[in-house]
Amino acid sequence: MSAAHATFGLAPAIRAGGVLATGAYQLHRDFMDFIVDGRPLLHQLSDLDAVSPLASDVPPAIFTTHVRRLLLDAAPPLPGGRYVIYGCPDCESLECGAVTAVIEREGPDIVWRDFAWQTTDTTDLDRDGYHGIGPFRFDADTYRTELSRLLPDGATGPDDDGTPAAPPRRRVLLIGSRVAVLAKLAAALRTINIGAEIAENADRVPPDEIRTYGAVAFGRSVAEHEKAAVREAFARAGVEPAYVEGHAPMVPLLVAQLEHALDQTPQEQRRLVRLVAADGEAGVEVTSTCRVQLVAYRQDRLHRTHAEVVFEGLLEPGKHRIPLDERATRGRSYVVARTMGGVLTTPMAR
Repeated sequence: MSAAHATFGLAPAIRAGGVLATGAYQLHRDFMDFIVDGRPLLHQLSDLDAVSPLASDVPPAIFTTHVRRLLLDAAPPLPGGRYVIYGCPDCESLECGAVTAVIEREGPDIVWRDFAWQTTDTTDLDRDGYHGIGPFRFDADTYRTELSRLLPDGATGPDDDGTPAAPPRRRVLLIGSRVAVLAKLAAALRTINIGAEIAENADRVPPDEIRTYGAVAFGRSVAEHEKAAVREAFARAGVEPAYVEGHAPMVPLLVAQLEHALDQTPQEQRRLVRLVAADGEAGVEVTSTCRVQLVAYRQDRLHRTHAEVVFEGLLEPGKHRIPLDERATRGRSYVVARTMGGVLTTPMAR
């Protein structure tokens, strides 16, 4: 392959949902990101909060249309041969803004060029263009093979045997007896687009249903032998979910833990890769330039939850030490780090 070519691939990614410090909700979205030269294309767009059109919760007919457009088997949705590469994570309205590019065939290659931020049917490249992004020239055969895996008449994942890959398991099984806390947690998860059910154990969950859970959260009152029985039930069903031991009965914190547990993004493609908190500061590591928010959570003696944003800013790739407000992290407290594509949680060590 010529040195002028870029490699093209696809990998699972998420827009992490959550209960924000303001009390607002942010939707969870699973999607396939474009991997260009081994790196997510979205990471080259700094702190953009967006998802590709290849989202798992898009109706099948619309999803197929998006794939066929990228394959150049369907007409472009915008004038000038422009295609949506990333759009609003909460809707598909162009008015919210989208990253678009011209996609065209040149001989044996597919070329993505003239990336721009677009809010109307036309765009001004001098004003709205991403001048440091692209053009990218892909081998057409490899490009078509990767995207064709997503079509219903082909494999939907990278399995060599042609077997469609399982869809993301965006459901959580909540195990415990504190119904009030679990009910609030389940309601919050459903609000951000994650399914959730409550049970005292997994004995009565049919195998076909048990395979749909991507994570299991244990309440603090669940005994070790009860946890072992749940793990055994999932093992019998042939699945291995992520098991989460809740930090504390604070719904926003638990939601953040479960978001991390459900994240299927390959480790090498993640932006936020490390979070520690001790001695009045947080240690954060990111792999690409992105906006990071740190929120401290704690409960007072009356079991009221307090949340405070203790840092928000753009971080360059690498490790960072960030001082934390002592008032926000006193007592038994926890820190949640959030970027546009992931979330991590940690207790505040003393």
